[in-house]
Amino acid sequence: MKIVFVAAVALCLVASLASAKVYFKETFEDGDAWKSRWVESSWKKSDGTAGKWEVSAGQWHGDAEKGKGLRTTQDARFYDISAKFDAFSNEGKDLVIQFQVKHEQKIDCGGGYVKILPKGFDAKNFGGDTDYYIMFGPDICGTSTKRTHAIFTFDDENLLINKEVRCETDQLSHVYTFIVRPDDTYEIRIDGEKKQSGNLADDWNFLEPKEIKDPDAKKPDDWVDDAKIPDPEDKKPDDWDDTPKEIPDPDAEKPEDWDDEVDGDWDAPMIPNPEWKGEWKPKMIDNPDYKGEWEHPMIPNPDYKEHTDLYKYDDIGGIGIDVWQVKSGTIFDNIIITDSVEEAEEFMEETWAAEKDAEKAMFDKADEERKAKEEAERKKVEEERKKQEEAEDDDDDEDDDDEDDEDDEDDEEEEAEGHDEL
Repeated sequence: MKIVFVAAVALCLVASLASAKVYFKETFEDGDAWKSRWVESSWKKSDGTAGKWEVSAGQWHGDAEKGKGLRTTQDARFYDISAKFDAFSNEGKDLVIQFQVKHEQKIDCGGGYVKILPKGFDAKNFGGDTDYYIMFGPDICGTSTKRTHAIFTFDDENLLINKEVRCETDQLSHVYTFIVRPDDTYEIRIDGEKKQSGNLADDWNFLEPKEIKDPDAKKPDDWVDDAKIPDPEDKKPDDWDDTPKEIPDPDAEKPEDWDDEVDGDWDAPMIPNPEWKGEWKPKMIDNPDYKGEWEHPMIPNPDYKEHTDLYKYDDIGGIGIDVWQVKSGTIFDNIIITDSVEEAEEFMEETWAAEKDAEKAMFDKADEERKAKEEAERKKVEEERKKQEEAEDDDDDEDDDDEDDEDDEDDEEEEAEGHDEL
């Protein structure tokens, strides 16, 4: 029975993959052919701030060919590039956006996200002002910004997710997956692990609230919202104020060098009185007129519009990368847009999962070599410093010897002069 069940599951998976639709897939493994699919934008070229792209596997990778991706190459530049594909609608289907990104440069400030674009966008002028449907991926700047963006465009507004989704910050490849489902739910994964999920209406400000506070309602002037009041029967004791707040320090002594005629009369410094009871206040009792906290009455929001298809876009037609980077070296690779979570999972296993261990091993080796080189350079600088100090010490010793010789010569001359006088 168990074998039959496993076989049935396998058949369902095969059927699911067979019916899956892949709208776009890119691995950059076919030489320069990627240039026929991707268009580098002219945006920012006129002012000289447009960065140059190259296809490279970078400094550490698994297979050198499979590791190739789009790489940023110049510091402090804008990077804008896009690719078109046959337009489609995700109505009634999952939308899965997945890509791999590696920040080899130990990025300090810059983006690593992609944008899903509408049909008919201007690829030659694609840039920061271009309308998009979804923006997704990591964004890092200093210590304050280390998040995974998930932004929807809705009614001409860019809506950021209301939840915090941390991104990876090391120098290795990571896979970012955004799943948008037709029941208006979503899931964000990093390296196949779920990092956030929920409902679109709950986690983005797509909709106006269903109810709002009645603008015509006001708290009645006679509303009593003080739960406690001072006890009108409570009276302050007659001797309450007899105890002073401060008293002279009984342990203080007049300094021995105190001169009353010069310094005036000596007074002991004041200290808090441990017996002082504080300012008297009547005790509080329950307010018999208390009505509770006043609650503003709510009314239906006239601006509320119900939407049951927040997830849907009718003419998705492209993908773009539009980022600014202070330090270059980021590599984008293994991009897929599909309607099948299983297809995206299988693609991740074939690419990132198959290469990540070899990439990590190569990174570790490079890191060890870097540390060894830095240590050797440190030791070299230290040895040169010591040699310089020793040389300076030797010079000082020679100067001392010269001074001693001069003193001896002076003594000898004085003795000779003494003999001549005799």
